[in-house]
Amino acid sequence: MLVVMQSHATEEQVRAVCSKIESFGFRAHPIPGAQRTAIGITGNEGAFEAGTLEEMPGVGEVIRVSKPYKLVSRDLKPDNTVIRFPRTHVAIGGSEIVVMAGPCSIESRDQALTIGEQVSRAGAHFFRGGAYKPRTSPYSFQGLGEEGLKILSEVRDRFGLLIVTEAVDNESLELVEEYADMIQIGARNMQNFSLLKRAGRSRKPVLLKRGMSATLEELLMAAEYVMSEGNYNVALCERGVRTFADHTRNTLDLSLVPAVQRLSHLPILVDPSHGTGKRNKVLPMGRAAIAAGADGLIVEVHHDPDRALSDGPQSILPDQFATLMHETRQIAAVLHRGVAAPVSAARVLVSQEASRPAVAR
Repeated sequence: MLVVMQSHATEEQVRAVCSKIESFGFRAHPIPGAQRTAIGITGNEGAFEAGTLEEMPGVGEVIRVSKPYKLVSRDLKPDNTVIRFPRTHVAIGGSEIVVMAGPCSIESRDQALTIGEQVSRAGAHFFRGGAYKPRTSPYSFQGLGEEGLKILSEVRDRFGLLIVTEAVDNESLELVEEYADMIQIGARNMQNFSLLKRAGRSRKPVLLKRGMSATLEELLMAAEYVMSEGNYNVALCERGVRTFADHTRNTLDLSLVPAVQRLSHLPILVDPSHGTGKRNKVLPMGRAAIAAGADGLIVEVHHDPDRALSDGPQSILPDQFATLMHETRQIAAVLHRGVAAPVSAARVLVSQEASRPAVAR
């Protein structure tokens, strides 16, 4: 159920409606819009008549929402959600496109700082890199853990890049929350409902990747789990799904972009690295994602991909990333969009080895 407040409704009236909803055993989710506030109602306890709310001061109408997802629906919020980051101009879901770039895994301090300097110089807004890596094989590199998070934090301090990195369980999420600007929930955990709920109790924005076999509705319902706990800063990510095709690692489903935008107010990014699994396909599919209307890209970049500890074949080189950024700006202009300016104008070259203190191990 959805309560749409009148455009002139006061904050006190909104609070009164929320209190009434909660008195019936439900949860109220007030989400301000451009013109008026909508209040989503979730929960499966109690019962009440819609007329009880319709007569309250400031209420415009009460709508029964037939979709299983309530909070992510455009029925609740017709205008797009824009996720903003404190002390920066970067916003996901607005008129400007954002780009996240970095290695699949944080392998060492030198590796992260080298790549961080290069993607920062090319215009990236976020540095991505895994400190915790859920791998198919238990014998593959699993990440550096908190040491990797500390390295990510140093990349942010040096180059002004925001940090997005994956949490794989509730314990790692607490650490990611401490070090990162945005929490990534990976494809393998898209339906890890306890992890989704924990992310929903965080105050950090969440990047939710589509599961490898997930439908559109299942992706939206996963986002609903996060939002139902009170965290409304959620961005979705298409990263390819499993099909019969064998010419790519996955099949990048760019039709998901307009489908999400029709049904939901949440921003959506595209990952052409996992979506293709092949370096020579990342730039073409990255360009196509922007043309399809994606709000941003998340791309794997490595300065020495042949020696990468994970996902080397799909990692592009720094000069290829610079080309992708140039092409992204050109395509965005055709769509009357822009690419956000770099987070920080100050860039520190990381080639000066003498300036790097040793990493404690």
